[in-house]
This record gives sequence, C-alpha cells and structure tokens, in this order.
Amino acid sequence: MDVDERLELITRNSLEVVTVEELRSLLETKTKPSAYIGFEPSGFIHIGQMTNAFKVVDMQRAGIDVTVFLADWHAMINDKLGGDIESIRACGKYIRDCFLALGVDKSTEFVYASDLINEAEYWERFIRICKASSLMRVKRAMTIMGRSEEDVDLDASKVMYPPMQVADIFHLDVDIAYSGMDQRRAHMLARDTAEKLGWKKPIALHTPLLMSLQGGVRMDPVDAKMSKSSPDTAVFMHDSPDEVRRKLKNAFCPPEVDGNPVLETMRLIVFPKTDVIRIDRSAKHGGPVDYTSFSELKEAYESRSLHPMDLKNGTAEYVNRLLEPVREYFSANPDNLEKVKALSITR
Repeated sequence: MDVDERLELITRNSLEVVTVEELRSLLETKTKPSAYIGFEPSGFIHIGQMTNAFKVVDMQRAGIDVTVFLADWHAMINDKLGGDIESIRACGKYIRDCFLALGVDKSTEFVYASDLINEAEYWERFIRICKASSLMRVKRAMTIMGRSEEDVDLDASKVMYPPMQVADIFHLDVDIAYSGMDQRRAHMLARDTAEKLGWKKPIALHTPLLMSLQGGVRMDPVDAKMSKSSPDTAVFMHDSPDEVRRKLKNAFCPPEVDGNPVLETMRLIVFPKTDVIRIDRSAKHGGPVDYTSFSELKEAYESRSLHPMDLKNGTAEYVNRLLEPVREYFSANPDNLEKVKALSITR
C-alpha cells in the first residue's frame, strides 16, 4: 500500500485533518506512526461509536499503531457512574469488548489513565501544560467533557480535565490524536501547547458525530449527538434486533435531508461498511430497490421516491447486520456487559 492509499484510508469519512500535509509527511518519513483515541468509560456504547471503531480499523490497515485510551480518572472527575472508580474501570473492560467485537485488532493496546498517573513525568507534563495555557483557554475547552465553564465554580477538579487530556497525548507520545469532532478543542490546545513548549505537535483527525434519533437540525452538532443518557434516542451495541427496529421506527425522519438522523445513520454507519444497500418495499410501492452510494440514496429520498418508513425499515435491518458480530461476541463473553448493565448510569 503506497502513501496515497494509506492517506485515503486514514482520512476517508473524516470531517477534518489538521493538517493533511503533516499527515502525508508523517507517512512518508515514519515506518510505524502511532495514534490514540480516548474514551471515558461511562456506560453503554451506542452505534455512534462504531464510526470510531471503524476508523481505528482503517488506521490499523494503513499501518498505524493505535492505542485505545480508557480515561478512568477523567470519567471520575466528570462524575460518570457516580464517580466510582471501580465501576468506571469495569466499564472500561466492556468498551474493550465492544471494540474487539467490531473488528479492532486483538493486539491493540488498551491503556487506562490509571497506568499513567503514578508516573512523576506525567504530572510534570501536566504542570507545564497548565503553565503554557490560560485559565480562560482551559475553561473554553471544557466542552470536551460535556460541561460549561460555570461548572468549575461547583467543582474545581473539572478544570484539570482538559490539561490532563492534553498530557495524555504527550505522555503516550503519539503522532496522531483521533476523536469525534466533540474533542477538537483538546487537540487544538495540544497543538498550541506543543508550539509553545517545543514538543512534538500531534496531528488531529476528527470524524463526524452521529446525531440523536430525536434529530437536531437547528442544534449544534455536538449538542445534538447521540447520547447514552437518553436510551430511546440512541441505539446501543447490545440492543436486540426488535429494539433496533423499534427505535428506528420512532426516529425523527423529516422530508428534508438536513438534520435527518436516519439518513445520517446510513451515511456514517451503514454505507462505510456496505457496498450495495437494498431497501425492501412492497410491490405496490415499487418493490425492492438497490443503492450503490449514499448520494443515490439521498437523491431518492429528496425526490420522494423513497418513503421515510421504507428508509427507517431498511436502516434498521442494516444496522442489525452490523451489530450481529457484537451480539455473537457478548453471547460468548457476557461478563463485562452484565456488569455494566448492573451499574447505575448517572450521566
């Protein structure tokens, strides 16, 4: 695989790369580049995170050494799972299961924040990052944890979160920081810090966020994203086929393309893994119809030749197909999923 092929694989279906030129140079000059993606272990994984797993697989196919970072102490600071660190770590094991079930390489390194915080060098980096950042800049970055600047007034530990996330990137010594678009501010803070301190500047790779099934046409994409805290507006990895159908049937699906979560599910989740989509329709409505690209499907929906209910039914069936390996995995390895089911999901 040459550099152009690797570059296409790494960047496909992404929303932003900062910068493409730096990424190309990295691929041309380093035999085994490294990347990381961080997760707060905080509850069930929904299908929006399939985008992340698929991108990890893409990067691994392109020869990138990817670390999945399980931010247990960050989740505690953010009051996830009641702030109970043992529950958070149990959830981390479940996240590892989900990623492996979705095809992430079994040799992938899964690192907990707990593995780093006992090292003095980590906290030295943290302090240097804080010294290089204004309080205002750090507070603006708190959106990465789903928090507003005012939350610092209630709990001062919250202000530690963005510099810790930046410290993670530098302590892991990765070339690429990857996430959904909601983590962009942390990555930009890391790049700015690198310039000020003369450290290696991480390349930032961002993919789109899958919106809530309740829609979000007039909402900020980050605010409108699918969330585990609203179970009926998110499809979870462990949902049964009937549950997936029920949730998609009740999903917001306006005549318009913009702000349509069902179409977005097709674009971000189904089409990246499926070459041809067949939508089954009754004979009186034209019978089965095939689409070989999302643009074809979008055009059919905009022209009203594809009915919203047919789109919902077809989307549910393809999501179920993609979730089948996950169901099989948890059928054979149920322990970590059952532990998370027993936890109280607080945020």
